[in-house]
Amino acid sequence: MVFHQILNPAHHVALTAILALIPFAVLLALLAGFRITAWLSVIVGSIVTLAMAIGVWKMPLGTGLHAYFLGSLTGFWDIDWITLWGVVIFNTLTLTGIFDTFKTWLISQATADIRVQTILLAWSLGALLEGLVGFGYPWAVMAPILIGFGIVELDAIRVAAIANNAPVSYGALGVPIIALAAVTGLPLLSLSASVGKIVALLALLPPWLLIYLVTGKKGLRDGWPLAVVGSLSYILGQFPVSQWVGPYLPDITGSLVSFGALLLFLRVWRPRHILGYGGVELDEVAAAGPDLPRLSAKEVWRAWMPFIVLIVVVVLWTGPWSPLPKISWLLLKVTGISSISHKVTDVEFSFTPFVGGTSILASWLVILLFVRPQAAILKQIFQKTLYQMWGAIVVGIFIFGLADVFNFSGMAASLAYAFSRIGPAFILLAPILGWIGVALSGSNTSTNAMFGVMQTLVGKLLGFPILLLPSLNSVGAEVGKPIAPQTASVGVSTSQYVRSEGEVIRHNLGWTLVVLAWLIVVGLLYYFLAPGLMRL
Repeated sequence: MVFHQILNPAHHVALTAILALIPFAVLLALLAGFRITAWLSVIVGSIVTLAMAIGVWKMPLGTGLHAYFLGSLTGFWDIDWITLWGVVIFNTLTLTGIFDTFKTWLISQATADIRVQTILLAWSLGALLEGLVGFGYPWAVMAPILIGFGIVELDAIRVAAIANNAPVSYGALGVPIIALAAVTGLPLLSLSASVGKIVALLALLPPWLLIYLVTGKKGLRDGWPLAVVGSLSYILGQFPVSQWVGPYLPDITGSLVSFGALLLFLRVWRPRHILGYGGVELDEVAAAGPDLPRLSAKEVWRAWMPFIVLIVVVVLWTGPWSPLPKISWLLLKVTGISSISHKVTDVEFSFTPFVGGTSILASWLVILLFVRPQAAILKQIFQKTLYQMWGAIVVGIFIFGLADVFNFSGMAASLAYAFSRIGPAFILLAPILGWIGVALSGSNTSTNAMFGVMQTLVGKLLGFPILLLPSLNSVGAEVGKPIAPQTASVGVSTSQYVRSEGEVIRHNLGWTLVVLAWLIVVGLLYYFLAPGLMRL
């Protein structure tokens, strides 16, 4: 017998909504209140979600377990398979010394002006790290570099975190967008494009904030061209790829184009005054910068080569022109009747062996042909990767099982129906829910998995452009990253604020609200002035 979702099991819209929020409340209590590790919290949350689905929304046990199993398969194959090989590439670059060479070369291109260093490194290099690996690593890598340039440690972490805002939706090789497409059923390229349109406007703001944070108003007087070039060059690299290629590479191409544009710009422009942290003017001796080793052309090429390989292989493999991602060897699904549309809805898992994660594996194999690490290094790469990633892999599996049960049971539909009572003003709430979601889960991917369907259904009920609310959910989550406890835990791992994440989060909070306010304005612009850009 086909399962029929129940829209209002408590026979009271507000009470039903409260019941539907219980899984999120449990996750919040476990993650933020009791500080229980993410993988264990998600397992407990899964049990609670299944219990609510079966006991309140009357989902048959077998149907619930079937949906959970298919969601878990999706979590592993569509999400974990990408992040695993992304981290393998990053660890290959770090353990072979290639990333240190790249970082040294980049630092040597910067002037001693703290504004240049911040935009070139925290903004551009941070976007590259986010695009490749995510998970708070841009904070952990960038904060010590910024501290070395004279920024106070707590402020350095904040600068790294705020710089990390715009790239998060395409972080870890596009995983958040892939997750959003997996749970909503919306076309992957369409979601990549709609998020890219929002991020293109969002990214206009952070470079200005970064310059203000390191030098105050004084730094903006003659440093504003740096903010303009930093933002526009990132958008120039990110936007076309997000619109016409897909979600895997926008951060990486955005960061590399930003590098190139900034370095060319610095050949013809320099700020009138060389400023250090706090807007203090530097004398000629202080402005000489760090004494770094000179790199040969071969060393520079070797440092750039892995990123070039990654871009070429992934673009050729995953672009709209490629048949590889569409090849499916197995399709599993469970069907039901939606309480909103009264049409068939389903949870499915399609085993597509040549998905994005496999393209990243292929990229890594090509990189190995150039790098040729020793067997001992290869062993270290996998040992380090498994140590870093086993918890995230478990979370990816269980959070998608949880999300599919939440969505398929009708809980998401009930919550969407309640939120739709707010009316068109919900456009103001959509990005805030994403911001709250990442603060609870610590992950843009998890936030999209949990809230994506609900946001999509609210949009359908209110007649919004179909892509607008789920896209605002994803970008709202990226804005909330600087206050996500799990991200902060990784981000402070190279600082003295280990196990003092609360102080870091409080220090970051105000500026995330500034960016969130700008995002709400961007959402209103698309809703009122360009709704057609958010339709399929």
